[in-house]
Amino acid sequence: MLINTSQKENLQIVSIEGRLDSLTAPELELWIRDNLASPEFDVVMDFSNLDYISSAGLRVMLNLSKAAARYSRKFSVCQAQDHIREVFEISGFDSFIPLCDSLDDVLAL
Repeated sequence: MLINTSQKENLQIVSIEGRLDSLTAPELELWIRDNLASPEFDVVMDFSNLDYISSAGLRVMLNLSKAAARYSRKFSVCQAQDHIREVFEISGFDSFIPLCDSLDDVLAL
């Protein structure tokens, strides 16, 4: 799994490449703790290059969503592939984490 970040306007964009599963979720949790424990900007996860997400990955997304809310920051996911979007929809995560088609859609939230 690769983690890349960038910033656009008031967004901290975190791009994940590869798999987010029980083997890689701890790595992302540590990265979040070191880099986003108290987010200064709204956070968006760019999943355009995410190939797979497991329940462990969903747990990380839940925790990041809660952290963003504690600091009155928005949290969303963009550019998720159809099978990743389906996991969010089946699990109900799309009810509290907005799934956007593009960064422009995130900026419009």
